[in-house]
Amino acid sequence: MNTRRVFLQKGFFGISGIALASTFQLKAQAATLVKKKKEDGFQLGVAGYSFVNFKLDESLNMMKRMDIKYLCIKDFHLPFNSTAAEITDFHDKLEQSGVTGYAVGPIYTKSTKEIDDAFDYANRVGVNLIIGIPNTEDLQYLSNKTKETGIKFGIHNHGPEDKLYPNATVIFNLIKNLDENVGMCFDMGHDTRDAQDAIKDLEKYHRRIFDIHLKNVTSATADGTTCELGRGVIDIPLFVQALRKVNYTGKCSLEHEKDMEDPLAGMAESAGYFRGVIAI
Repeated sequence: MNTRRVFLQKGFFGISGIALASTFQLKAQAATLVKKKKEDGFQLGVAGYSFVNFKLDESLNMMKRMDIKYLCIKDFHLPFNSTAAEITDFHDKLEQSGVTGYAVGPIYTKSTKEIDDAFDYANRVGVNLIIGIPNTEDLQYLSNKTKETGIKFGIHNHGPEDKLYPNATVIFNLIKNLDENVGMCFDMGHDTRDAQDAIKDLEKYHRRIFDIHLKNVTSATADGTTCELGRGVIDIPLFVQALRKVNYTGKCSLEHEKDMEDPLAGMAESAGYFRGVIAI
């Protein structure tokens, strides 16, 4: 009888020990996941061009439904000639929706005067980053401007149709000897459409990447079109690994061009997919 009792007790404590160990293991795994998520410095935003067919209130409502807090401001929501009062009202409206405008653009500049205007606009709006497409002959002037003002300028690549800045490598080779505040807004989709490796380019040029237009594309060719993050040819989990590897701390802003008349469903799918990937 005593032998049987001892056996049962040992069995009970053995099972309890396994269960307790399993509990500790699950807690440790959960703590590791929480720690990993806290270490991610990149933040989900929206590139304002995604809302080209919508008024500001409609755009902010979509952002609220997706729980996205950062917006790259386009001039169709806040015109270049906005007054100080209009800019204040604009920021108040964003704040009421829990949104922060973190940059302006993309802005096309065709002269040094237009570069001056872009920097004046960013200064009045109160942001420290301009996304733009300058002429190559104005790059030294642009470099002087970023050094003078401290405002960063991220040049946007637009794929094989863009004769100035088709991909990240072209941009980097043009700016590598300029002021460090001249960098790029890395459009990973257009980079891929120009037959480049977006993950390798992120790793190579991350020190000069100030902003990311987060998207996927249907093929790594000029015919590729924007699609939801989980449906294209770019391996998003590997891209996120690269973000972590280079300690990227800028914004990852969704730019959804698949359906400009009704972007919410596609953007919401991409936002959910991205959050799912970074939770792992």
